[in-house]
Amino acid sequence: MGVRYVCSLFTVSDLQKSKKFYQDVLSQEIEIDLGENISFKGGFAIHDREHFQEIINKNIDNTDVQNGVELYFESDDLDSIQNKLESLNSVFVHKIREQPWGQRVMRFYDPEGYLIEIGESMDMVINRYYQEGMSAKEISERTSMPIEIVEMILTN
Repeated sequence: MGVRYVCSLFTVSDLQKSKKFYQDVLSQEIEIDLGENISFKGGFAIHDREHFQEIINKNIDNTDVQNGVELYFESDDLDSIQNKLESLNSVFVHKIREQPWGQRVMRFYDPEGYLIEIGESMDMVINRYYQEGMSAKEISERTSMPIEIVEMILTN
């Protein structure tokens, strides 16, 4: 049941302003820009706050996201982790569910009320779609991942 830390994610009200700040002022290089979510090579990401709220609040009553910050982890064993969290009576924002881009994730609060997300890696998502018979182009369209990244993952 390994869990790998990936990045800290900050929700922002003005994505383009924040993107420009991190690029131009702090000289951070973008690793991947998915429109509403931008990951930087420095190991952090920014996400449009409105889009983020739509994702986590779909059919959810608890909308309190402390300071607009989320710690993001990945694991190949989401079901076991969810079971362990349930046995500890952890408070879930939502249990495992599929995001619009096909990734399975869960979100919950740590003991201090900070938001934690654990998702399957996009490598797993891409390979799953490939095994289901989708082409690289179809996978790219379904996941919003650039075709070059999809092809690189499929050739490894």
